[in-house]
Amino acid sequence: MKHADAGNKRKIVRWLKIIEGQVRGLAAMLEKNTYCIDIITQTSAVKQALSNVEDALMEEHLNGCVHHQMTSGQSKKAVGEVLKVYKLKRK
Repeated sequence: MKHADAGNKRKIVRWLKIIEGQVRGLAAMLEKNTYCIDIITQTSAVKQALSNVEDALMEEHLNGCVHHQMTSGQSKKAVGEVLKVYKLKRK
């Protein structure tokens, strides 16, 4: 997050720490033989939380790095990076 706003960076790190706790909770649920549907519900919550982190990171990247690249004559690089992320998200 080279050009990231410090406040947004802290927010994203906080979200990741919450997700880390959720994943540890999933392991504990498995160890306690929690009902499968309850575990699946929690895995869905973790996936959604990670998707939210990705969205926030992409917004930061577009507003920071890509903007910088586009205004400094590196538009080909910017387009390539955006396409790479787009293809990753489609998998």
